[in-house]
Amino acid sequence: MSELPDGWETRGKLPTLFRRFDFEGYRQTRDFVDALSALSEAQGVHPQSINFGSTYANVTLDPNAAGQADRDLAVRINALYKPAGV
Repeated sequence: MSELPDGWETRGKLPTLFRRFDFEGYRQTRDFVDALSALSEAQGVHPQSINFGSTYANVTLDPNAAGQADRDLAVRINALYKPAGV
């Protein structure tokens, strides 16, 4: 596999890309998930899984399904992220 986007890690035998995003509160988490949804629709590439709670979102991408498109999506998702306290 090529170099991973910042903050992402591989998991599993058929590796997926995974990243946890942490936020100060529910509003920031929900804004991020909504922006991620819009980005995915616009790009035509969707996460394998999105799980979120009041102060975090876990995103899993399947690079085996879409290849470079998922890695590109990971970079674009990173651009949406405003870390807690910033």
